[in-house]
Amino acid sequence: MNDFAFYFDLGWKHIISTDALDHQLFIATLASIYLAANWKEVLILVTAFTIGHSLTLGLSTYNLIRFSDKWVEFLIPVTILLTAVINFFRKNFHPSSYRLQYFLALFFGLIHGLGYANAIRFLLADDQSLGWSLFAFNIGLEIGQIVVVLSVLFISEAILRNSPFGRRKWVIIISSLILYFSLNMLIDRIPKF
Repeated sequence: MNDFAFYFDLGWKHIISTDALDHQLFIATLASIYLAANWKEVLILVTAFTIGHSLTLGLSTYNLIRFSDKWVEFLIPVTILLTAVINFFRKNFHPSSYRLQYFLALFFGLIHGLGYANAIRFLLADDQSLGWSLFAFNIGLEIGQIVVVLSVLFISEAILRNSPFGRRKWVIIISSLILYFSLNMLIDRIPKF
């Protein structure tokens, strides 16, 4: 059980710590188009992201796929930037219009999973149960993601309830802020040859 607690805590910190700003920004960008009333759609969104990153996390940790750390770290802000740009063009906030968000969460989750694998791979001891460790890491990660998503939903609700601008302007404002941070990350992480 100590191994479970260790890897759970590692997953939790990997999404909640100040070093995880890139992952937090990606989740915030995805969630910025939702309100608390969209909790079912957000649940699907988080599940899509989980499937994506769990798949590559497992495959990479088992050494079935490998990508250079520098390229993975560069691609993570690319996913944030692209998601923020897509948010600028969103005009419809009806649940049927969220299908693209699910695809982005799943597809870009594959890239984020490689980043998680780079963080956890070196910690796994040969005598540990890899499946159990990955499961515990994923549970900690998911609970952290839920905290980030709930924070975004509650902040959005509070601001929209007390502000003169509408939902579309709010999505543009939050996506612009995230775009600024992700662009800086992207520039800092351009791979050197």
